[in-house]
Amino acid sequence: MAGLVAVNTVAQVEVEQETQKDPDTTRTVLGNTEIIFISHDEGEYFIDNEGDTVYQYRKEKKKSEAHWAGVDFGFAILMNSSFDNNFPNNPEWNNDPAKSQTWNLNLFEHKFNIAREYFGITTGLGFSFTSIALKNNYIIDDSDGALTAQIDTINNYKKNKLKAAYLTVPFLLEFNTNADASKSFYLAAGVVGGVRLSSKVKRKGTYLDANGYSQEFELKEKGRYGLNAFKLDAAVRLGYSNWGVFASYSLLPLFEQNYTAEIYPLTFGLSLNF
Repeated sequence: MAGLVAVNTVAQVEVEQETQKDPDTTRTVLGNTEIIFISHDEGEYFIDNEGDTVYQYRKEKKKSEAHWAGVDFGFAILMNSSFDNNFPNNPEWNNDPAKSQTWNLNLFEHKFNIAREYFGITTGLGFSFTSIALKNNYIIDDSDGALTAQIDTINNYKKNKLKAAYLTVPFLLEFNTNADASKSFYLAAGVVGGVRLSSKVKRKGTYLDANGYSQEFELKEKGRYGLNAFKLDAAVRLGYSNWGVFASYSLLPLFEQNYTAEIYPLTFGLSLNF
């Protein structure tokens, strides 16, 4: 019995010494058994008063989920500096919003938590693809250092679009109502910057050959078309769980200065978050 008391005393001293080193230690007495809970960075475990480990587990860190990565689909309206979609001096930019589409493929996201999972800064990486549908069979050309447009009275166009692709990076302040992203309403607002990767004009339609028969044609012409190398959009995103809506308004002109009219695209649509 003296030996058991000595062993018990040594065990208690060792446990007390470890308790003094670790402030995240809690003692609990159940009958004649004293259980000590010890918390570490890699997890938690608790031992009884004989020094035996009773149970051990690792902490599960909450994943900070943002609402950027996913797919967006929407439409684009070209606006002037007065926030009007009318261009009396440049009627070629009175675009068809129903056929002017925007696809955003947002591949990566990261959220820096400020107030746990409920408020933080969201950033990431993605690609944006915009197609501006031109009306009245306008043909645009930038071969003379300026963007010009004229109506094609010979061919009949089914598709006549100016297309551009961008690499995008967001900087958004995001609010969430629940730590569980699948049960959370969210609101994100900020800016999305972009760098133009490519641009082209795509035309598809029909023409009459020498015998008077209708023939189909498709034409793709790559070029800069005076498009600005960078873009910066004021953006807002809101929704619930994986579904939401988005809208953005360009803070930089779509085209370089002195190429054509000042144009600021407004885009809006639906989003599906990964």
